[in-house]
Amino acid sequence: MNQIDGFTRRARQAWRGLRARIRSADDDATFGGASTAYPSSSGHGGDARSGVGEERPAERVAVLDPEVTAAVPGDHPPATLSRRDDLTVPRGVRVAAAWSWRLLVIAVALAALLWLLTHVRYVVIPLVVALLLAALLEPAAARLRQVGVPRSLAAAIVLIGGLGAVVGILTAVVDAFIDGMPALYDNVRRGVQQIESWLKTGPLDLSQRQMDSAFERANRWLAENQSTFTAGATEAAVAVGHVIAGIFLVLFALFFFMRDGRGIWSFVTRLFPRDTRQSVYGAGDAAWRTLTSYVRATVLVAFIDAVGIGSAAYLLGLDLWFPIGALVFLAAFVPIVGATISGAVAALVALVTHGWVTALLMLGAVIVVQQVEGHLLQPLLLGRAVSVHPLAVIIAIATGAYVAGIVGALISVPLVAVVNTMIRHLNSGRQAEEQAGEAPAS
Repeated sequence: MNQIDGFTRRARQAWRGLRARIRSADDDATFGGASTAYPSSSGHGGDARSGVGEERPAERVAVLDPEVTAAVPGDHPPATLSRRDDLTVPRGVRVAAAWSWRLLVIAVALAALLWLLTHVRYVVIPLVVALLLAALLEPAAARLRQVGVPRSLAAAIVLIGGLGAVVGILTAVVDAFIDGMPALYDNVRRGVQQIESWLKTGPLDLSQRQMDSAFERANRWLAENQSTFTAGATEAAVAVGHVIAGIFLVLFALFFFMRDGRGIWSFVTRLFPRDTRQSVYGAGDAAWRTLTSYVRATVLVAFIDAVGIGSAAYLLGLDLWFPIGALVFLAAFVPIVGATISGAVAALVALVTHGWVTALLMLGAVIVVQQVEGHLLQPLLLGRAVSVHPLAVIIAIATGAYVAGIVGALISVPLVAVVNTMIRHLNSGRQAEEQAGEAPAS
């Protein structure tokens, strides 16, 4: 019976293949297709119309029966009537169309993601900031757990210690700024007087009446736009409320990230399909290592920059050397852009307080520190683990600043580094699986 069934099945497949070839020949005759070669009883091809043996291109074969699964030799899959129509379109147009709709889908997805982030940024940004802080503080909590401290107590100790350090630094910066404010005010007033004198005696040769008229127009403009400034003050008050709420959310999330970070990530990976959970979990581990390396290296680079520029300001006799160092430390978390802005502020303070000679010296010190950072510290400390092209850094900072302002510029680069690491890890895992699948065949 098995032999009879096998013979029947082979005969049915042969009949279906013959019927498909007959239909293909009819289609060629109808649409004016190229001559088709069929095997004759002697094993040679014969043309349906001329009888001349000719090899038929694979893309012209029309397998119309869906149950026929025999592969057709060639680079193209078996053709249908719809595929026959596609073949009349130039290949370049088909490739461009395929890329176009895929790029459109990606663009729409990115636009939807940005729209969503702009509407939930007051929740997303504190969570991302908490992740960055957890990457910095979690090793300390891990050491406490290794010596027997309970998880909750270890997270609380590290959180309170870090919060105390931040409050202490901010207090010192504010005190130094308040102490140097009178001298800064006097220097600014003298600088304004020098500018006014230059406007009168310089190339512009302005009279006192012209200057008074300019000041009067400025005062009138301020009076006319008072409502705008009032609305801005109201928006600033609302923003302060969002900042305070965000600080509490950061502290709350930071505590649980340090306490149950791995358990939270395990829960997130269970949301993915079962066959992809291991790859996603490994990508998350690689991304966390990248984030930890980035935050540690950035903090160390920022500290070295602050010490270098702050020391130069102190040696040059600037009263605000400590606030300048604190500003450099904070601005260093925004790569490329932050160092430029903080250096410009340091040179401007030196110009206002001590003149252009001191300002040039301050600018030279800033340039030296930035060169050491860019060519020695960042390659040595960050390495290849978080390597991101400078163009990608600039685009990430611009996008982050557009979506979430200063905080977005701060968190954009580590996010890009983490996403880059996850993509590379997933690609390497897929390539390893493909190589493992090809190994037995070789």
